[in-house]
Amino acid sequence: MYVYYNTKGIGDVLLLPLKQGERETTAFRKFGDVTEIYDSQSEQIIGYNIFNSSTYFELTDGKHTMTEELLDQINDAFAKNNLTDPLELDLSPKFVIGYVKEKEKHEDADKLSVCQVDLGDETVQIVCGAANVEAGQHVVVAKVGAIMPSGMEIKATKLRGVESSGMICSKKELGLPDAKEKGIYVLSGDVKAGEPFIF
Repeated sequence: MYVYYNTKGIGDVLLLPLKQGERETTAFRKFGDVTEIYDSQSEQIIGYNIFNSSTYFELTDGKHTMTEELLDQINDAFAKNNLTDPLELDLSPKFVIGYVKEKEKHEDADKLSVCQVDLGDETVQIVCGAANVEAGQHVVVAKVGAIMPSGMEIKATKLRGVESSGMICSKKELGLPDAKEKGIYVLSGDVKAGEPFIF
């Protein structure tokens, strides 16, 4: 997962998105320099904004991968602002290289394919709408729990009655600068299922 720091655009604030929220039910609680963002109906935490971030972290502007060290620093900032519950996160990679082992036509949708995708330590079923997906490809997979650059959270779901766990991504969905061609991003070269995808 990523955190975001942009002093020119936002100011001295660290943005920590955890989940996608609905604007109508989004609410805020303030703990000193830390603002907790949550859903007022479910009470689920959506994210945090940490103001005066330069007093807690040494970060350059941009997107930063969450690490154990950064998580420890965030929890120190929480404690200094009387936010007593430490943040516990699964820091395993959420964007990984997958290998499409099988592709079958969806029984109830002409433009959907049902793919069995090897993620290194597990094989998951993903329903994909891209015309260029084929068995034998290495692709980028956003696992369940991933937050896309658009802010969308990837959830386990059913598409036209078929279970889908994750998303096979296009360059555009990944926010890559050279996203011109349509369809999923097919990787080439020496790549291996389960490796983190860095972008």
